[in-house]
Amino acid sequence: MNTTFLKIELMRILRDPVTMFFTALLPVFFYIIFGASQDYSDLTAGNGNVAMYIMISMAGYGAVTATAGIGGMAAVERMQGWGRQLGLTPLGDGGFVAIKSAVALMICCIPIGLVYIAGLFTGAKGDSLQVWLLSLLILVVGAIMFALYGLIFGLAFRSEAAVSAASGSLVILAFLGNIFFPLSGALLTFAKFTPLYGYIALARYPLTEGFSVGTDGIVTEEALWIPVVNVVVWTLIFAALATWLVRRGRGRQ
Repeated sequence: MNTTFLKIELMRILRDPVTMFFTALLPVFFYIIFGASQDYSDLTAGNGNVAMYIMISMAGYGAVTATAGIGGMAAVERMQGWGRQLGLTPLGDGGFVAIKSAVALMICCIPIGLVYIAGLFTGAKGDSLQVWLLSLLILVVGAIMFALYGLIFGLAFRSEAAVSAASGSLVILAFLGNIFFPLSGALLTFAKFTPLYGYIALARYPLTEGFSVGTDGIVTEEALWIPVVNVVVWTLIFAALATWLVRRGRGRQ
């Protein structure tokens, strides 16, 4: 891996204050407003409390926003001629993808880490270290699939607006994915088919063990295979769409 290019890409993103605010600090703000500052934050939630439940949710939202943005920018860069410039260097397509993936992985760790640190100092509780570590690991690894999501928008729209479209659509998916408030009934059933639902449900699993309370007060239990299948299926869909869009783009050149 070209470490010089990796460093340049990483510093380019870190030097953008607007992007870093929405990527790193906004999820912390959401956690404090919807979690730590609320009276219900100390209530029990599975193997911890509600504050931790919301902490995981907001960390996940921040992570997917970061990776989707990087994926979208990568596609736009290549469509606007940066790919031709890189073609003059020894860096191949595989190296480009590897570096962008590494950057996405590093950047998504920032909102996750900040939200977890905020949770640690504001009353988020897990019954064991395992709950903290497993949920964090799932958030980091699972967020990479949304780099493909951003890549799809970049390849489809071929403009900088693609990054905004990808990030904006994630807000809608976050509501449908049971992130900002608990769903129930038919809406919850529909949510299980959306991409963010499986990712967040899987990250929460070490805490909740599949149990959740809907807005109607009914406690439901969900088998582990449901979020796992959701993540696997959507990852395959994103990968197939991205591959098709890349091939379509080459065919037009």
